[in-house]
Amino acid sequence: MKLQIMKKVLFCIAFCLSVLSTLNAQNLEKSLLWEISGNGLTKSSFLFGTIHMTCDASIDEDVKKALDDTSLLVLELDMDDPSMQAEMMKGLYMNNEKTLKDMVSEDDYVIISEFVKAQMGMPLEMLGNVKPFFISAMFYTKILGCPVQSYEDALMKIAHEQNEDVLGLETIEEQLSVFDDIPYEDQAEDLLRSAKDNLVYDKESFTKMLALYDSEDIEGIDKMMLEDKNLTTTKHRDKMLDNRNKNWVSKIENFSKEQATFYGVGAGHLAGKNGVIKLLRKAGYTVKAVN
Repeated sequence: MKLQIMKKVLFCIAFCLSVLSTLNAQNLEKSLLWEISGNGLTKSSFLFGTIHMTCDASIDEDVKKALDDTSLLVLELDMDDPSMQAEMMKGLYMNNEKTLKDMVSEDDYVIISEFVKAQMGMPLEMLGNVKPFFISAMFYTKILGCPVQSYEDALMKIAHEQNEDVLGLETIEEQLSVFDDIPYEDQAEDLLRSAKDNLVYDKESFTKMLALYDSEDIEGIDKMMLEDKNLTTTKHRDKMLDNRNKNWVSKIENFSKEQATFYGVGAGHLAGKNGVIKLLRKAGYTVKAVN
């Protein structure tokens, strides 16, 4: 059962992270694909905003061309790493043997328990001391309403066909440590909100986000999240998004100096004053939309 839970969380966690961003007064063009050049680079690299859970992860021709013009695929995580699942298991659980019962009232615990039972067919006790965010992440496959596809899988398929390596901008340990920095109590509050309305708000938000993604409106995704009800999105946006973007820029620079690289990261990482596009421009690179 733990392996099943881990697989659900591993598939969903990137989606949850991918839609978090900050407001930027200067709007960027509607584009998911961006060319990185200048500042001493001999060849262009490309930055592509993905969505990790969708009904159709077909790759457009301009993205295929960018993949053809590069020799390395770099995602948020090295999805080819055989140790990923084992490392994922280590990061699922709260520190100090805390459980959800330590963070919510008895009545609220009953609400969450009944919600988990109805949605997942398992007693909440089976999840033990799993971090509340990861319990919430388990439900995202249920709100999509179609067989799940992933752009990461599609990009990796092409990279493998081209005999290219797949690497990551951060380790699974680095990604999961975010959910130790965010108070478990705030994660539990978000889970309780989802349970109280039986995913109604989550489904509405997901539908809106998918529409914005399909229109390549990265600024729209950015602004939408300012009104989000989830504390992990609003109150802890610095931990969920900004700090990670800043850490990625130096790695993007290093990869790009070595070879032309295709970067696939959640679309929510692109826009905003602390988004990857503006941070790369601030570092001296030319980053322009490929429309």
